[in-house]
Amino acid sequence: MAAPRKKPFDIPMMMRRIRAAVRDFPDAAMFALREQGYGTLFQQLVACIISIRTTDEVSLPVALALLGEASTPSAMRALGVTRIDALIHSATFHGPKARQIHAIAERVLDEFGGELPADAEVLRSFAGVGPKCANLALGVAAGQARISVDVHVWRVVNRWGYVQGRTPEATGAALEAVLPRRYWVEINRRLVPFGKHICTGVRPKCSTCPVLEYCRQVGVTEHR
Repeated sequence: MAAPRKKPFDIPMMMRRIRAAVRDFPDAAMFALREQGYGTLFQQLVACIISIRTTDEVSLPVALALLGEASTPSAMRALGVTRIDALIHSATFHGPKARQIHAIAERVLDEFGGELPADAEVLRSFAGVGPKCANLALGVAAGQARISVDVHVWRVVNRWGYVQGRTPEATGAALEAVLPRRYWVEINRRLVPFGKHICTGVRPKCSTCPVLEYCRQVGVTEHR
């Protein structure tokens, strides 16, 4: 029996359905952090560094603990590396991250007068900050139209067949060419919980997926 023919991509419809599907799941960590009052560019960048190779379930409370003690560059520098490390100890690679966070606070104070510029090149000049963190922090904190591709976004849009990208960086570039700009920030917010709970890495829940009729199911050999 032939597989059902897939519909042409309708991103506005797909995003509406995905919003409804993930409504009861926890928000992606950076967006949840902003909703709890930590929405400055410095705070978002610090939180994104903490989140690298660390699940949202760990990184969000860790970021809240750290920023609850030091929410500004001056307070973070005064906290010191040892105390930062103690507060983020549950995060993966907490030692290097503590040093990176402290160094960022120092540079923001010494080079930028205490105000982190909303500039991607500046953000990427900090040790430990790649395109994903720079774009996500600028999107969430500064409202800039930037696409941040993590493992969930990368897997989902390639599985859809919407783009083809062997790496998150290549996928981000491909998305910039086809994805309407109004979804550039939101795609991370929605596809992170969607990828965690519905379009999972192993045996995705295709039978109950709200966008199955559009998804080419690239690479899916077994599903629920």
